[in-house]
Formats: sequence, structure tokens, C-alpha cells
Amino acid sequence: MGESDARTPAKAWEEMVRGNERFVAGTPRHPRQDVDRRAELGSDQFPHAALFGCSDSRLAAEIIFDKGLGDLFVVRNAGQVISDSVVGTLEYAVAILHVPLIVVLGHDECGAVAAAIDSQEARPPLLPPHIHSLIEKIVPAVLRVRRSLGREERPDATEVGREHLRDTVRELLEASELISDAVAAGTLAIVGANYRLLEGTAMQDITVGAV
Repeated sequence: MGESDARTPAKAWEEMVRGNERFVAGTPRHPRQDVDRRAELGSDQFPHAALFGCSDSRLAAEIIFDKGLGDLFVVRNAGQVISDSVVGTLEYAVAILHVPLIVVLGHDECGAVAAAIDSQEARPPLLPPHIHSLIEKIVPAVLRVRRSLGREERPDATEVGREHLRDTVRELLEASELISDAVAAGTLAIVGANYRLLEGTAMQDITVGAV
């Protein structure tokens, strides 16, 4: 029986929370990072959870959740934007590696969010085409926050980031029948969390499934 077989979504999230609390308190254990662990994982892996987050260098997943080798199956891109490759990779984590939890991790001071906001200004900056196509996924959150203000002003980046995080979770469920079926069966949960750079906290924002 693999390490993840006895784990529930609630247990997996509880371990993520405790690891983040240790990181915030400055008392990380740095578990499962030794030579024995490396040898143990030489032929197989049993991650406790999958994490889909922003590529920002300040969001090193194993550090902020105080995890070790083989604990997290990590997918990252700028602005945690859903794509076919992201969905396929997360489906692999669920169907083949049997992770009980997907954490979608956004953060404050996100450059991709700021670029999406800038793109809706009167004189938007010119962006390389691939960056432009990436931030287009964040623009609906920008427009929604701007409409909620009832006037033309620059939306708050933190609020746009939260809206985009929720959009990302919803889009993942809509894009993958495999993942949505696992949530419905109770074998998987998805937690959307926001990471605060200065505090180091990863705060739960949206949850799909039981944790």
C-alpha cells in the first residue's frame, strides 16, 4: 500500500496547514529531505497532495508548507492559469498517483495579475504575444472587480487575485470530468488558497469537497 492510500482530503489539508504554520513560526522541520528519503523514492512516488500555483520565485511550495521530497506533486505557471497541460498534469496526479487533495495557490503582489490590470488601462503597455495570451485568462476577474466598483478606477490587485483564484478552481472543475467526478465521489478535494508574501501565510479561500 502506498503512502497516499490511507490519506483523506481532510487529512492532507490538515498536514498542509500544519506545515505552513511551522514555516510562519520559523520552526520548520524540513522533513524527508535526507539521503534515505532520496533512496526510498528511487523507483516510485506517493505524493500527499498536488499543488498548482504561480511560478513566482517567492512561492517555493515545499518550503512554505514545510514538506520534503516526494510529498507534493507541483505544477506552476505565471498567474496559475489553467491550460490543457495543467489539466492533464493534475489528472495524472489524481488518476495515477491518487492524490486526495489539489491546492490551487495564488498570492498577493502577483506580476501576472498586475499585467492583466494594466492591459485594461486606457493606454496598455505592449506585451509579447505569449504573455498577452496568458494574462487574458485573468482579465475576466479584472473586469468583474472593476464593475463592482461602479466607476472607472484601477481595481485592487489583491481582490482581482482572489477573483482569479476562484475562477481557476471553477475552470479546473469544468475542464476535467475526471477531477470533478473524484470530488463528487469524495476521494478528492480542491482548496484554493491565497499566500501572503510578508506574513508567509497560505489562507484558505475556496473549497470544493470535504476538508
